[in-house]
Amino acid sequence: MTAPRPLPSRTLPPLAASALVLLALPVFLAAGWPFRGWALAAALWAAAQLFGLVLTRLPLGARHAGASAATGLGMVFRSLVVGVVLVTVAVSNQKVAIAAALLYLLAFTVELALSLFSYFSAEPIS
Repeated sequence: MTAPRPLPSRTLPPLAASALVLLALPVFLAAGWPFRGWALAAALWAAAQLFGLVLTRLPLGARHAGASAATGLGMVFRSLVVGVVLVTVAVSNQKVAIAAALLYLLAFTVELALSLFSYFSAEPIS
């Protein structure tokens, strides 16, 4: 369990979570949930994924301590911005903010679960 493994796929988990966001649109429309909530979640998800893609271009490791620190801070900043946007929207429209937050959280959970599964199902590096 503690042995290092290769990095998980950086494509499949975000693509699966993005597909979930897209497939949630008909659910939102059929259930009568706020479309603006879906649109906000989709926009936040797309922006966070694009920012994450930029961060993955930075080199990691002991030789690149500055870039590694920037990547870590960027990931925290990404989550902070999403939270601030959702709280700001909640001030004016709670239903939209709750719908967006739940969809974003579901997409994030799918991406995290697939990444963890991919990581822990890989053979440890000897």
